[in-house]
Amino acid sequence: MSRGPQSRRADWVQRAEPVEGVERFEAFFTGNAYASHRHDTYAIGRSLAGVHDFQYRRGMRRSLPGHTIVLHPDEAHDGQAGAEGGFRYRMIYVEPALFQNVLDGRTLPFIEHGISTDPRLLAATETLLQPMNVTLDPMEQAEALAELATALAAVSGARPAPASRDFASARRARDFLHENALRVVTLDELEAVTGRDRWSLTRDFHTFYGTSPYRFLTMRRLDVARRMMEAGTPLASVAAATGFTDQSHLTRHFGKTYGIAPARWLQMARGADD
Repeated sequence: MSRGPQSRRADWVQRAEPVEGVERFEAFFTGNAYASHRHDTYAIGRSLAGVHDFQYRRGMRRSLPGHTIVLHPDEAHDGQAGAEGGFRYRMIYVEPALFQNVLDGRTLPFIEHGISTDPRLLAATETLLQPMNVTLDPMEQAEALAELATALAAVSGARPAPASRDFASARRARDFLHENALRVVTLDELEAVTGRDRWSLTRDFHTFYGTSPYRFLTMRRLDVARRMMEAGTPLASVAAATGFTDQSHLTRHFGKTYGIAPARWLQMARGADD
């Protein structure tokens, strides 16, 4: 972990060990934090200090201390300080599949403008947005995720999916992509596994998991790539091992997904000074 705000005022990031697929971090930024990017998880957080500005769905949003940030999967966003003194916040990344364990095929909750002051969301995120030095028990986290999914559905008015959507087929596709993330997967294979034509399957997948099958596959490769990078594997070797054509291909997808270059991400992940 990097050093906290009492020891320096430069940008810093603290990360907790992931638990059952949920990533948690706390960060402080003084200027432009990251460029426009999108990922296939929910990004749910709380502003702790300062003014956090970000472009989201064709508008500038402003989060203040106490606000709950809820960014929908696959929606582009950036981040920067909206006032002198920088901004500090905590965030979790949650795979839509974890919410679907509770929603069971309803449409994914969407929070208008990406910011909420609803007390139900404030209460439902308390456990998950604790300081990074607090280790969450897997059962505690699972219960908190269920509470959060329920609150998101209530606040957003999540509805049943259209009758034409097939949750079971989307779930089979997701499981297959998870198991085969580091090899070439064809649409013919997905059609055979799910029993759905590719166009219907793409609609199903986006409804229930918030992204396309290809984006989901790319993100799983990037998950592996990040772990390899943290272990010290050279970037060219990482690209070859995770299904990218070369280092530049990996770097391009990394920037689109996280808003920063791999070297900068690795520096922050290791807690290095700027």
